[in-house]
Order: sequence, then C-alpha cells, then structure tokens
Amino acid sequence: MACKRAFLTALLLAPLAAVTSPAIAQASLAMLDSIDRGGWEIRFRDGSSARKVCVRTGRELIQLRHTEGGCNRFVVDDAASEVTVQYTCRGNGYGRTHIRKESASLVQIDSQGIAGGKPFQFTAEARQTGSCG
Repeated sequence: MACKRAFLTALLLAPLAAVTSPAIAQASLAMLDSIDRGGWEIRFRDGSSARKVCVRTGRELIQLRHTEGGCNRFVVDDAASEVTVQYTCRGNGYGRTHIRKESASLVQIDSQGIAGGKPFQFTAEARQTGSCG
C-alpha cells in the first residue's frame, strides 16, 4: 500500500515539476533587453585595448572572451539591474559573467573563466557610443 501511495504521489507531482522547472531554466534576462542598441565600447580596467561591440540584444556582452555560438548558458541571477550568467563552450572552456546596469547606455562587467586553455578574469565598463558600423 505504501508503495502504491508513493507511486501516486510521484505521478501527481510530476506535472508540477514539469511546469516549474522550465521557468527557472528560461530566465528572461530583461535587464539586457532594456539597454540601448547600437555600437558599444568596452574599456577594460587592466589597461587592455578597448574593444568595440555591436549590441543587438544585450546578450553580446555575456561572452566577450567566447565569441563563438553554441555555448550552453545557465542564468544564475536575473534581477532588474543586474544579471549573472554562467556558460560552457564545449571544447573551448567556460565563463561566468556578471553585468550591472548603471543606465541604458552604461554597464559594468565582471567576467572570469577559461578560454583557449588559459584562465581569464577581467572587469570592464561598457558604454554605448552610437550606431553599429
């Protein structure tokens, strides 16, 4: 009888797990949707050369050291003014990036991980500079 009750409980809870799990896995990253589109300049705090990026969705700022597509992402934090995303690029390493929005045209980025077999860590300021081009 206890086995039958456990089976029925699991059967009843299975749809609930199916409904709640995708909501966690499919975070919206709405903060990135709220930043300005166009050309952005990334200024690294370690003195490295500035880099220009064309921002179409905001997600381009997540993987600055892994520009290839096909990486798996896991959203760690998805708040109104900041996001943290962990990602894995099969065969080319992984990273964890935290982006904090100061305004629609200014964000702070902290990222670390492994790219090309070597560790990386950087902090940067990204500022919208105009249109892509």
